Amino acid sequence: MPAKQNLTICLWFEHQAEEAAAFYTSVFENAKITRVARYGEGGPGQKGAVMTAAFEIDDRPFLALNGRPPAFTFNDSISIQIFCDTQAEIDDLWSKLTADGQESMCGWLKDKFGVSWQIISSALGAMLRDKDPKKAKKVMQAMLQMDKIDIKRLKEAHDQQ
Repeated sequence: MPAKQNLTICLWFEHQAEEAAAFYTSVFENAKITRVARYGEGGPGQKGAVMTAAFEIDDRPFLALNGRPPAFTFNDSISIQIFCDTQAEIDDLWSKLTADGQESMCGWLKDKFGVSWQIISSALGAMLRDKDPKKAKKVMQAMLQMDKIDIKRLKEAHDQQ
């Protein structure tokens, strides 16, 4: 059996790694900063400046990296999906992550750092895979009209006769 692989999501920032880690760990209940590493004498950054900030969300590791110069920017080709069981969860995360960010459609948003997120209902996938293609189509059509996902509207679309 192959060795267990460890997976960490690395997010490249210009100089906001520690701020981003603090923000993300404030948004999610089960989140914490696990380590902050600073540049030393030989690093490309100023001695004592934050190089990386490691954090966890629901036991999933992330690494915020201060890269210099800012060679990369975030775009919509990569996003972080959050599956929510209730509308209250969706509303809470949507509100926190769009603060100083940007709403988009179909549950997508960009936070204030430009990182793309998908805040989705846990039930959405099952509704879109319904054996009745008419029901699945109605759910898709309803979702395409939404920015923030509305579970009640999705269920109403699914249950239409």
